[in-house]
Amino acid sequence: MTNPMTRRHLLTLAGAAVGSQMVAAPARTPNIIFMLCDDLGYGDLGSYGSKIRTPNFDRLAAEGVRFTNFSSADPVCSPSRAALLTGRYPTRVGVPTVFFPTDTGGLNLDETTLADTLKARGYNTMCVGKWHLGRPDQYMPNSRGFDEYFGIPYSNDMNPRPLLHNREVVEETADLDSLTAKYTEQATKFIDRSKGSPFFLYMPQTFPHIPLGASARFRGKSAEGLYGDVVEELDWSLGEIMTSLKRNGLEQDTIIMCTSDNGPWYQGSPGKLRGRKNTTYEGGVREPFIARWKGRIPAGRVCEGLASMLDIFPTVAGLCNATLPAKPLDGINIWSLIHGDRPSIERAPLLYFDNWDLQCARWMNWKLHIARHNTAAYTPAPAGGRHSFLLPKPELYNLAVDPDESYDVAGENPQIVATIQTHIDEMVKTFPEQVRKAYAEQQARKANPATATGAYPTPAPAAK
Repeated sequence: MTNPMTRRHLLTLAGAAVGSQMVAAPARTPNIIFMLCDDLGYGDLGSYGSKIRTPNFDRLAAEGVRFTNFSSADPVCSPSRAALLTGRYPTRVGVPTVFFPTDTGGLNLDETTLADTLKARGYNTMCVGKWHLGRPDQYMPNSRGFDEYFGIPYSNDMNPRPLLHNREVVEETADLDSLTAKYTEQATKFIDRSKGSPFFLYMPQTFPHIPLGASARFRGKSAEGLYGDVVEELDWSLGEIMTSLKRNGLEQDTIIMCTSDNGPWYQGSPGKLRGRKNTTYEGGVREPFIARWKGRIPAGRVCEGLASMLDIFPTVAGLCNATLPAKPLDGINIWSLIHGDRPSIERAPLLYFDNWDLQCARWMNWKLHIARHNTAAYTPAPAGGRHSFLLPKPELYNLAVDPDESYDVAGENPQIVATIQTHIDEMVKTFPEQVRKAYAEQQARKANPATATGAYPTPAPAAK
């Protein structure tokens, strides 16, 4: 994309997004399977360039569509899941950061989840895997639209680590080595008993989030160490799901989608992208995304159009003829991208946050970084605390030619910078008070750097 946004562009973005919703749904509403891996990197699947053996993910891509510009809504766990299940920015729904076992809150109770919406449409619903949207009972899956739940309520590096079936504790401390196999067994049993009615299987895998665990069948079998073993077992899990669909004659009645909540953490590969989990560079937010629906999605396609985790809710609701929630969604219906009717959909910029702090915005192939924290996540805060500072000068990257965000081209494209910045300023006004306050504090620190605590982060190298 080389043409800057004009004022007319901005005024018509909303109309374009609404228009993208108006896609005819198939005659029969499909079963929905959504597998969400945890901390899987953009470069961790064979079809995305990995040496790890992932024949089932690769077959799914060969039989459907593979996206190269699919973005999570946040570079960490809980917010990304909140965006998926609500179609709204996590900072709108009370999930700005990761939940811990002792936290008393969760995904805002007045939000409608995708499971709520599909259950109202007559779907059987089950969540198998990591939840991480609040531990108190009112925030757990059985209270948020899921008929059944089996999994760990948060990350596997948090304690205690119970394995639950609905509200019953199955294991006081979940055995990580057998976890993927247990998840897979529960998922395939759900498919077997739900084949007579439409169903929604949400499968947020625990791995490859650390600490890693793999069964004896896979441990030591990958050429890429334990991380590779774990990913190969996840691939096996997907294969079992696909086999279950075929056994029950459901392949042409079911759309399967697979992605990750954010980029890789200490292990795994972001491919050739800059950054990892906890950063709003592409390596932290760009994910593999594959979708297959036999007989509906043309096989072997690669889509370069921009899409987001926020888009899953409106897309699935459209396919299932479900009623959208009263609260406006931030995502758009991307069925025309998945099906191949359009190469891209014009949309408002996607915003990326770190906690309540707005960090950057992406509009089509342009990425504008406006702020950065004065220290990296999960490192000791400097004297004066951890703060998000507006950059002395915004950094602009053209991801079409510079996907690893190495060359700041803001100086050559002042109109694009100004236009995206204007749109950011308008969008921030629609967010909760915490976002507006954090944005105002960033502005104040930039206006009065001498009185601000901490120091400005070092800007990225200028274009050469």
